Amino acid sequence: MRQRTLGVILAISAIAAAPAVTAGPAHAAPSPHVTVSGGETQPVFSRADAVTQTVNIEVPVDSDHDGVRDRVQMRIMRPKETDQGLKVPTIVEPSPYWAGGNDVPNHDVDIDGLSARGLRKNRSAGVLAGAFPGYYDNYFLPRGYAVADLDSLGTGGSTGCPTSGARNEQAGARAAVDWLTGRARGWAPDGTPVKATWSTGKVGMIGQSYDGTLPNMAAATGVPGLKAIVPIAGISSWYDYYRANGGVLAPGGFQGEDLDVLAKYVYTRADQEICKKVIADIEARQDRDTGDYSRFWDERNYVQDARKVRAAVFVVHGLNDWNVKTKQSVQWWNALARAGVPRKLWLHQANHNTPFRWRVEEWLRQTHHWFDHWLYGIDNGIMREPRVDIERAPGRWEQHADWPEPGTRTVDLHLNASGDLATKGRRGAAQSMVDAGRTRTAEELAADPATADLNRLAYLTPELTEPVRMGGTPRISLRASLDGRSPYLTALLVDYGTDTRPTGAVASTGEQVCYGQGVPGDDGCTTRTAHVTETKPFKIVTRGWLDARNRHDPARTEPVKAGRTYDFTWDLQPNDYVFKAGHRLGVVLLSTDYDYTLRYPAGTRLTVRTGVSALHLPVAPR
Repeated sequence: MRQRTLGVILAISAIAAAPAVTAGPAHAAPSPHVTVSGGETQPVFSRADAVTQTVNIEVPVDSDHDGVRDRVQMRIMRPKETDQGLKVPTIVEPSPYWAGGNDVPNHDVDIDGLSARGLRKNRSAGVLAGAFPGYYDNYFLPRGYAVADLDSLGTGGSTGCPTSGARNEQAGARAAVDWLTGRARGWAPDGTPVKATWSTGKVGMIGQSYDGTLPNMAAATGVPGLKAIVPIAGISSWYDYYRANGGVLAPGGFQGEDLDVLAKYVYTRADQEICKKVIADIEARQDRDTGDYSRFWDERNYVQDARKVRAAVFVVHGLNDWNVKTKQSVQWWNALARAGVPRKLWLHQANHNTPFRWRVEEWLRQTHHWFDHWLYGIDNGIMREPRVDIERAPGRWEQHADWPEPGTRTVDLHLNASGDLATKGRRGAAQSMVDAGRTRTAEELAADPATADLNRLAYLTPELTEPVRMGGTPRISLRASLDGRSPYLTALLVDYGTDTRPTGAVASTGEQVCYGQGVPGDDGCTTRTAHVTETKPFKIVTRGWLDARNRHDPARTEPVKAGRTYDFTWDLQPNDYVFKAGHRLGVVLLSTDYDYTLRYPAGTRLTVRTGVSALHLPVAPR
């Protein structure tokens, strides 16, 4: 396609509130402008000559209770032409990690007394560092964008306190947008008031994990000017990160972590005393004893505010992510759909990771077109492409019109006394297991379903005669009783059949991919990764948990009488997975899940009424 005319280019570069153009000499040089060709912005600006600035932005909260409004610090890099009249949109990555993290012990999860308190084990999360890490400055700045790193409250150069997703922290993320749109006050480090005179007033946000949660938080306020976000493995409700259906739950790999631990970890502002009472209040109110949903957790639930979202949302999540679990993105995706929010979805085969690392070219194409469309108004067809990309196997992607797939139906598979999992339920004798999850992992207990094991119950389909695609959120319903100290019920959905499957991890291929303009110390290149696979006779596809005391409501604890039969229903984590022909689909029932739940002493007996208990499986068309 031919390049657009200068008139069109100037119109695009002056999308928001451009100053009036006055007549000048006939020989005057043309104003700096963004170049658009082939439906996308072109890399015509110099990363090496970029202007950098730091601004401290006022937030309308006082989270550290010092009598002064909090401020968040944002570091900006923009084309030098913005000092010559060019106006550009901004892509912001908000984060609590720019200044690193603290060594903080986790809570004890072995419950011998009456309380779930106590400390042990250290968190070992990766730390992001450096002023402008990543690829946004190399790739997007030359194409006519400012890029910015924002310190969330209580971290790095910001004031206030880290509150692990509370409304004041949400206000801090929103404040960055308010300053870029002219609605908030900001100051240079020397105290000089500063405005974003170079900004078009259109803002995008992108990030992974906590950095992907903050865009969700900002968007959920309905802040004007935030036009598009790309949350990668982002949280939509903090309750579902540290709790599940009334049970205290760990993010995968961080047994014993909770909101207070995370707040202490990211508390990196200069004053290390002022927030201690605030964080102590988080520890007191998070309630590791009952795990109940409460006003404290409701404040950190953004799903209920999806109707406020004005930004288009490009959701990205790993189907093997057990840190930020898939429910976080799926419940957000579904709520956005109900609210009519423009959206896209990528589901990939890695764990807590970004597909930029292995699908570099297509990732850059789609995110580039996403921001070009929503921040520059370019009609590049991104919203007419299939809405959903799913990585079915390592490097093999499918495109779909929506998710869950239209035509998906729920199939009930009954847990029968014979050990079979079948569409027809046959009432039989009750079956029991005795919990030993404090010493045995779910992987160990699921490994050999054909062998009798007193510490779990297993139910299998016959060998499948054709592939079965699960696409959505499975549920389990049990008629069962518990007798013992552990209130947990755990269900595993397992694919039995020897196969080579992705583990979720990725590893370097050694192949270098250059994507943007380099500068000394940053060559604008990355090393492509590939999925790590393993050949095993089974895979735990998904799992779910329930605190039996919350069988009616995650916000209400009710006693469980030993030996009394109750009806229990709970959800497993959403997934999109194909069980191959010749494999068997299995349900394994446990009490304690060693890597996720609190661990009570062994001995709790779970007794299940067969035939009436069932797995409710969302089966998608192939």
